[in-house]
Amino acid sequence: MTGRDGGAPLVPQGNTPVVILVRPQLAENVGTAARAMANGGLFHMRLVAPRDGWPQERAWRTASGADRILDAVQVYETVDDAVADLHHVYATCPRPRHVIKPIMTARGGAAELHAATGRGLKVGLMFGPERAGLDTEDMARADGLIRYPLNPAFMSLNLAQAVMIMAYEWWMINDQTDARELMTNETHIATKGELENFMGHLISELDECGFWRSEQKRPGMVRNLRHFFTRGEVTEQELRTLHGVVRELANRRKTSEK
Repeated sequence: MTGRDGGAPLVPQGNTPVVILVRPQLAENVGTAARAMANGGLFHMRLVAPRDGWPQERAWRTASGADRILDAVQVYETVDDAVADLHHVYATCPRPRHVIKPIMTARGGAAELHAATGRGLKVGLMFGPERAGLDTEDMARADGLIRYPLNPAFMSLNLAQAVMIMAYEWWMINDQTDARELMTNETHIATKGELENFMGHLISELDECGFWRSEQKRPGMVRNLRHFFTRGEVTEQELRTLHGVVRELANRRKTSEK
């Protein structure tokens, strides 16, 4: 896909689901849906009977750099036409309907999408109009329904938000990002040797200034200090700062004693 701005293209990675927006009402919502798709590695969009026709310049204004997705949009008159070349289609369903079909969460739906695309099958993910969602005829074309387990007392998403949830779950299936990490920037986590060097500096100065007062309590207080500094991941930069603090306090004490 090439973009209107001539920038580097957003390249689809492998066999990814086609996002099908059925009878979208506002061009701005199509643009923000494309933006949501790109965040989750989804790059194929189809439109079914957009209310105001296509293309609509307003969509590109809200795509925030995902305009290559909009450049490659395919437009169809009916849902049947839009899904004709696909092997499996899943429909998002915001409220209970009188249909008998498998119902999945967004996470479960993403897992099924991955399983199908992993077998080389082409899959689609349908989203309905902003005001009312997909109707029963639309859902009759789907192999399964996807419902988001959100707050039952207030379950209201705009089109882009609904697309973003599925894009996120699709992306997270293969994501290896650590659930938690410490950002150290230019420094590094202090080694035991660096930490022990600081502890020796600190304890020596505390000895010099008579901090302990009670020699009997000294071992326990030293252990408490050691526990404090080993409880988290202290960085080398933080230890250098603490060395400076201890050094300055010691210099001021020695100056006052003269």
